[in-house]
Amino acid sequence: MTRLWFQKHTVRGRVPELDTLYDQHFARVLSPSTQLRIESLPSEAYGQDLPEGLVRHGAAEAMFATHFVSQAIAAEREGYDAYVIGTSQDPGLREARAMVGIPVVGYGETAFHFCAMGGQKFGVVGFIPELAEPIAENIDRQGLSKWCVGFAHLTGGADAIRRAFAGEHGQFLDDFTAAASSLVERGAECIVPGEGLPNELLVHLGVRDVGGAPVVDADGLAVRLAAFLVEMRQCGVLGAPTTGYWHRPLQSHVVDHLRATFLARPYGSRG
Repeated sequence: MTRLWFQKHTVRGRVPELDTLYDQHFARVLSPSTQLRIESLPSEAYGQDLPEGLVRHGAAEAMFATHFVSQAIAAEREGYDAYVIGTSQDPGLREARAMVGIPVVGYGETAFHFCAMGGQKFGVVGFIPELAEPIAENIDRQGLSKWCVGFAHLTGGADAIRRAFAGEHGQFLDDFTAAASSLVERGAECIVPGEGLPNELLVHLGVRDVGGAPVVDADGLAVRLAAFLVEMRQCGVLGAPTTGYWHRPLQSHVVDHLRATFLARPYGSRG
């Protein structure tokens, strides 16, 4: 039995339709021998239905990244075989890999590398324009900028997403098709959904391509890659690195000390 931990960037229960789509989606793409745990942000993180107002700000994303790293530690301590960051800007991805020895997979990194590995230029369609900046920075750091033709966004923004989850799919589909088509005209050979929410809607609605360019199921790809990496380690094809600045492990008691010191201390408290 392979055990995966999927960390969402939303609060479970705020959009019940989204929770249902995640459950149905992962049940289809994973084998019965894979157990998937879906975790969300703390309910106190935001008060609205969607976190889109917060994730427009790097200051908030820095806090989210800290939580994602802490959750990676919890996943490893609780015996999970791999950890998946289920949001396109991959908050805390490098830091989580530094903290744990299990495979850590990022939604964005996985989708972008997958397209480039197949020799396909890609475009990113999202509904939060501000995320283009951190995603572009990640793509550049990963050496994939030449494969990315650019970004496009739903004209209806978050409202189109909300209506789609309420069962009104028309504007979402029209906006996505228009945005993706503009990227195809710029040379995109595949389309990556810019956030997990539209990814789940597209999977649910059966949108597999736009103008001949496949739409990547980035959530499905990430969890399948996580399961694959676990299998590769089990059969000895690829082990975990333990050398270099970002991979040299800390002893568990040191991790516990630093976690208690920096992640559990009230804001502004003094030692």
